[in-house]
Amino acid sequence: MEKKFRKLGTMLDCSRNAVSTVEGVKKWIDLTADMGYNCLMLYTEDTYEVDDNPYFGYMRGRYSQAELKEMDAYALSKGMELIPCIQVLAHLGAIQRWPDYWPHFDTDDILLIGDERVYELIESMFATVAKCFTTKTVHIGMDEAHMVGRGRYYDQHGHQDHSQVMIDHLNRVCQIGKKYGFNFLMWSDMFIKLVTGGEYYTDADISDDIRKQIPENVQLVYWDYYSTKKEHYDGMLHTHQKIKDGTWFAGGIWTWAGFAPHNGYSIKAIKASIDSCVENGVQDVIYTMWGDWGGECSKFSLLPATFYAAEYANGNEDEEAIKAKFGEKFGVSWDDFMLLELPGTPNDAADYICNAEKYLLYNDCLLGIMDKQVFDGEGKLFGACAKKLERMAGHPEWGYLFATQQALCEALELKAELSVRTHKIYLSGDKAAIPALVADYDETVKRVKNFLKIYRRQWFTDNKPHGFDIQDIRIGGVIARLEAARDRLQGWYDGEIDRIAELEEEQLDFLGREGAKRQPDTWWAMWHWMTTPNLMAAME
Repeated sequence: MEKKFRKLGTMLDCSRNAVSTVEGVKKWIDLTADMGYNCLMLYTEDTYEVDDNPYFGYMRGRYSQAELKEMDAYALSKGMELIPCIQVLAHLGAIQRWPDYWPHFDTDDILLIGDERVYELIESMFATVAKCFTTKTVHIGMDEAHMVGRGRYYDQHGHQDHSQVMIDHLNRVCQIGKKYGFNFLMWSDMFIKLVTGGEYYTDADISDDIRKQIPENVQLVYWDYYSTKKEHYDGMLHTHQKIKDGTWFAGGIWTWAGFAPHNGYSIKAIKASIDSCVENGVQDVIYTMWGDWGGECSKFSLLPATFYAAEYANGNEDEEAIKAKFGEKFGVSWDDFMLLELPGTPNDAADYICNAEKYLLYNDCLLGIMDKQVFDGEGKLFGACAKKLERMAGHPEWGYLFATQQALCEALELKAELSVRTHKIYLSGDKAAIPALVADYDETVKRVKNFLKIYRRQWFTDNKPHGFDIQDIRIGGVIARLEAARDRLQGWYDGEIDRIAELEEEQLDFLGREGAKRQPDTWWAMWHWMTTPNLMAAME
């Protein structure tokens, strides 16, 4: 096959709760090198050891320097370049919780530009990278710093041109990096957003003054995961070409919507983006696998999209041939492996992202915030998914992935519509229906506990144990609230209480659409928003 790109890689997010084990990274290197990828980025915000910074990545499963060196050497032995992907401006909220780092921050998760303590920390980051990685290419992030210069920086310096502030910081970072001989990659969005008032998907006009100040040893990376239209990517690549030659492209293999993978949607976006990159002369392409909002989804469940991207990028555009080759390589047919995404697309659609399996699991049965997003008969759909997944749960290598999704679907067979049923029965005053409803609560608790047990096995197979505390807290909270709702309903049935106030509240549509029911493309991934409005208030 004819290779279309100089660099073709994937990126593993090892910061958003789930930190892949060293053995897991090695397995991913084996699989992707065999597919035809030649680089791997490790995205680590604070999850790597930095000398003289004991709180950097503390209790987060950070990689030791010995582990980084081990993974780097292994990658080299497989013909793979391991590229560190760190952050030197924003996305460092995990260290902000520690008093040692409070002086380092401007606002939100953004470092305080111009403060010498910040540059001492960045130098320590670079020292670790220099010791542990063979490559001289370092991705320094610098994306999504929307509020840069608007916090303590503003208090100290007053209003400044935010584009210039960014450029000054970038140049200072690059000066430090020159000591180590680094060449840098950085996300491009901040350059575009700062001159357009916050818009990324636009035909931005970057001034010559800004362009000239971008250091020579910095290449921009255009990231985009949200379109299946080639013309969209064409327009954005034209914008980037006006900023600087040699732009990298970063697409998305969708691991970050919830527990289920989204291979179908990813493949559609991959095809459009690769076609555009080839036409527009892009030489370097990576596909990101983010873990935003909890890192619930296993990277291995996205093997179909990962394999498809490599085949398509290396000249194989025969879909049936790709599927047949996948089955031969992984010992599971393409169609069988694609069953893993059924919990996320219970209507069997790949034209959009839907993460019903997440927000229906976390929907509180007394508050019912997500009730308007429930289809009639949704539980039966999940029950059908569970039966399809069951026959694959015994596969010797990949069965644990299917077992997890099966257990989730079994829980959602009852849980998906439980809040809707609860509200309907209570508001109708039908106390005769309460014993059967309470029995369903008991069975739902049993199934959610089983899901947590099986999901724990998947997590510990793929990841370090750190981060599963979040899953225990979240899913354990679901169990506790199910038991609380059951007990309140039983108390109302027994006459111990005369009302359940939460069930009497008017239910509004979460998305603010008056009278609307859920659309097929509804997805909402932030646990703390879909669970209860009281959580945000309790955090203040």
